[in-house]
Amino acid sequence: MTLELDALRAALARPGRPSSDFDLNPETVLPAGRKLRPAGVLAPVVQRADGLHLLLTKRSSALKHHPGQIAFPGGKQDEADADVIAAALREAHEEIGLPPENVDVLGTLPAHETVTGFIVTPVIGVITRDFTITPEKDEVDEVFSVPLAHVLDAERYVIESRRWRGAKRSYYAVPYGPYYIWGATARMLRAWTDQISK
Repeated sequence: MTLELDALRAALARPGRPSSDFDLNPETVLPAGRKLRPAGVLAPVVQRADGLHLLLTKRSSALKHHPGQIAFPGGKQDEADADVIAAALREAHEEIGLPPENVDVLGTLPAHETVTGFIVTPVIGVITRDFTITPEKDEVDEVFSVPLAHVLDAERYVIESRRWRGAKRSYYAVPYGPYYIWGATARMLRAWTDQISK
């Protein structure tokens, strides 16, 4: 599959469906009136000679929440952030050293609800100028890239499960080499895959 920026823009212009960490677990009963905290994550796309690539991070193994997991750079929206897009760009600057002015934002995917109580908006952006990747040592162990065509290919996805809080929980995973991409990151990528294939 060959992906072009025009295809990404066209996909983002189409209506999509929100996703959640509970999509593969329909028996989950969510509390009524739950309060979700807004957050934004950036999907930074890099144009290379061999096609489009996506930058992802491996979270620090010292973190209390989700240590060692593969993630998009991003985080919760602060009061000083104009919106979730601004939050995603700010967090990407803090986590991997990506200047906001080096990103051309193409659009956003529908929001994703996480088991940790966040409503996360994936922001799709193209890196327009080279920058020096600088992982924030307390949060990020590694920054790596994966061919975008790999993670936007539905056939690459598997559904796996594990026990969480006493119950079996199923989730998407899209492995790439030594990297096990799963959970919320894989679910948001799968939503993007569905959007592209419409």
